[in-house]
Amino acid sequence: MDWHGLALATCGVGAAVLAASLAAVKRGAWPGSGKPPPLAVHTRLAQRIASSVRFYEYDEGRFFCADGAPPEVAARRRAGFMRLAALYRMRFAKTAALGAAAESGISDLQFTAAYRVPFQFSRFVRRHLRVGAFLQSSAGVTVEDIDGNRFYDLSGSYGVNLLGYDFYKAAIARAVERVQALGPVLGAYHPIVADNVRRLQQISGLDEVSFHMSGTEAVMQAVRLARYHTRRRTLVRFAGAYHGWWGDVQPGIGNPLPAHDTLTLRDFSAKTLRALRRRRDIACVLVNPLQALHPNANPPTDSALLDSARRADFDRAAYAEWLRLLRAACTERGIVLIFDEVFVGFRLALGGAQEYFGVAADLVTYGKTVAGGLPIGVLCGRKELMKRFRDDRPADICFARGTFNSHPYVMAAMNEFLRTADMPRGDQPYADLDAVWNHRASRLNARLEDADLPVRVANMSTIWMVCYTQPSRYNWMLQYYLRAHELALSWIGTGRLIFSLDYTDADFAAVSDRFVAAAKAMNEDGWWWRDPATTNGSIKRAIFKEMLAHRLLPDHRKGKAA
Repeated sequence: MDWHGLALATCGVGAAVLAASLAAVKRGAWPGSGKPPPLAVHTRLAQRIASSVRFYEYDEGRFFCADGAPPEVAARRRAGFMRLAALYRMRFAKTAALGAAAESGISDLQFTAAYRVPFQFSRFVRRHLRVGAFLQSSAGVTVEDIDGNRFYDLSGSYGVNLLGYDFYKAAIARAVERVQALGPVLGAYHPIVADNVRRLQQISGLDEVSFHMSGTEAVMQAVRLARYHTRRRTLVRFAGAYHGWWGDVQPGIGNPLPAHDTLTLRDFSAKTLRALRRRRDIACVLVNPLQALHPNANPPTDSALLDSARRADFDRAAYAEWLRLLRAACTERGIVLIFDEVFVGFRLALGGAQEYFGVAADLVTYGKTVAGGLPIGVLCGRKELMKRFRDDRPADICFARGTFNSHPYVMAAMNEFLRTADMPRGDQPYADLDAVWNHRASRLNARLEDADLPVRVANMSTIWMVCYTQPSRYNWMLQYYLRAHELALSWIGTGRLIFSLDYTDADFAAVSDRFVAAAKAMNEDGWWWRDPATTNGSIKRAIFKEMLAHRLLPDHRKGKAA
């Protein structure tokens, strides 16, 4: 079971490589949930495969018919693309210009620009469809760029925006007023910290709290404490799950060094439970509850939309049962069960995934939403696991500190959020949350089906993913049509849409209208034409052959695909 879920998708090559080289990997099954996709490949093999993939790109002619579309369809696509490019140049001129000027000095912008779409298409898209990275204001559920365009926000600020931008702006302003007498004094605690701890203990059901500067840091400390107290080394994570960018939880591509003492196992697998009970070296199991939306799959990004194999299907009851079995196995073997709720914490329920799924963890990490709009990482845990020293061995400690831990401004903003979230049950923002958002997703899917569009959405409460129902090499184009219809997305495009809870029915109706209009425009421009013989498998095989051909070409002929 020592197989690792990978970020091959980040390079936009994973689907093709896996189809060609890993067909023999066995699938696991879970009663009632179907068979999840196969795990990718062992870390070292994956890194070798990734390093062997050479860059190549389609020339302008091939760009519009990479799927074998006939000339008339390619012409429709070209005309639609150029209309879209003209609209972008006119509507987003200032925003695009500032982004182009800033990109040379901001490495993050260089990375996100390069990986919005599969690499074979990327340079041509970047020349013509520049996506702005700068915004100047927010109001309600909208954001505004420096050209004055207002967009309905579907990015959710990476999940930070739960209660709405207006709430967070007011929370931060009130927070500054409450602690301005102390200011940025570090090391000592502002009295407001005590109230935050009391509220977090009540919400998490756990004994102690520590504050950190990011969600990644909180997860690092949770794993470190688990290893310290169990005297075991091995960390277990699940295929595809994201737990920050530090080495031990990011095996494979994206990490320049191999992860040590890390096992990547499979969600929804009886073999995983047997492995936990059999091995004696496992210190902890890390669970990211977001994986319930797409078990054993990497975080979705449009750079991986080489075909239409992306799938999502959230079954709350099935995932709750899986967590109960996982909890039992961990308890039996003395393994620390960690819920990484940096992303979903407070989004599913006030008590997070523990309350939502009805399963208690030993350690829980929070971040993003909990600090009232400011950066934070929080670790809550059982008393015996949170202790960083041993009474009988004074030199045996588990050290962790941070300069900005418990910063007064962050702690005050956190208090504003916690007091709002912990309103009386009848008034809190979580009332009927699943019913509201499941109904909205269902209504949008019905509209897409009625319009005969090959697009559907899947959701886990307010976290959505866009999936595609027929094989296509051009699904990634939808993100550009959505932006043209005034919907703001994160850099990963349609892979994840995140709604804030202040969306009214009228707001969502406007989003739905724009979403359907964008999909219709894309369809009319011919991007979803397909040869009836095309399958996701045939697309992957064709791409793999391209990659192999460019691997074998003489150096002077590499880089272009005619």
